Amino acid sequence: MGKVGSEGKYSGLSFVNKSAKDDGSLRIPKLRIGNLVAKFPIIQGGMGVGISMANLAAAVANCGGVGVISGVETGFYRPGYVCNKRQANLEGLVEQIKKAREQSPTGILGVNIMVAINNFEETVRAAVRAGISIIFSGAGLPLRLPELVKESNVKLGPIVSSARAATLICKYWEKRHDRYADVLVVEGPQAGGHLGFNQEELEHPEEHALEKLVPEVVAAVKPFEERCGHPIPVIAAGGIWTGHDIAHMLRLGAAGVQMATRFVTTHECDASLDFKKEYLRAQPDDIMLIKSPVGMIGRAIKNTFLEHVTAGETKPIRCAYNCLRPCKPKESPYCIAAALIHAQKGELDQGFAFAGVNAWRANKLQSVREIFQELKEELLQEPD
Repeated sequence: MGKVGSEGKYSGLSFVNKSAKDDGSLRIPKLRIGNLVAKFPIIQGGMGVGISMANLAAAVANCGGVGVISGVETGFYRPGYVCNKRQANLEGLVEQIKKAREQSPTGILGVNIMVAINNFEETVRAAVRAGISIIFSGAGLPLRLPELVKESNVKLGPIVSSARAATLICKYWEKRHDRYADVLVVEGPQAGGHLGFNQEELEHPEEHALEKLVPEVVAAVKPFEERCGHPIPVIAAGGIWTGHDIAHMLRLGAAGVQMATRFVTTHECDASLDFKKEYLRAQPDDIMLIKSPVGMIGRAIKNTFLEHVTAGETKPIRCAYNCLRPCKPKESPYCIAAALIHAQKGELDQGFAFAGVNAWRANKLQSVREIFQELKEELLQEPD
């Protein structure tokens, strides 16, 4: 049986440290991302619009995980948003990062910035200037990301959905930037929000199951670890709900997990109470796949708004600011940014809630600390 080594790199089939104290404080493996050490191997997934902002990120960081602010339409609440969305979003991002740092002075904080947003480069630079610790980036290949964070200590975490994408990014960064990923997130088909899989792939989820993807990505990054001389922790994402799920991913070689959906129904989550109630009312059959206006498949909770969209009852929109590159406003049945903003505020007749496949399992409001305690207890129940 393996164990957590002195370098913090997970290996073997056991995640339990054999020198554990009776209280279990050493039985949970730490997550090491360069010189950053999270006491609990959980990264809270970035959720936009406005679902994971300063309050949730700081709460997770204070519990020993990695708290993540969503970098999508971060300034939607600011007075100048309607007149100048671009500037409001940059100012909102900086404001949220500073607010989170005030609430969690010593915690590990990250931001999730989609490659697909039209002002990707300046958003990354704004996050760096604001003092963020880690930038996670998906919804496209973040090939230029290293050059945008030069002369900073910001850690980089690409988000991929296959070993092929992981290899492509690692090779490109190595050749063009002489830089390696500090952490790598592999997101499976059970995640919420926009997914990195097409319709055909989602119709055969067993071929792209997270249990299959994690070992493949771990193997794909191993040559790069050997060349750069430091671990590149692989994080499993999509469908993780319990401490038993975490243990399973650790045994497959992951260094930790990313959890997003589980944290929506917390008191600290930045969404409105009505948004959280969507999760609480959801049944398994309510979790559905949708075609987003940006041309990607997404997973959300069925509601009247989405039923109208399916029935073709919405109309093309007028867009003053094309926030996502793949979006074609003249052909879109609705504005995805507007729909998600309405949902965040609890106006579900004008929007919908993105959610992972296990959203229906939420049955009460909890604190982030209570969830961490549950996960810890479940992990400690796992056999050595």
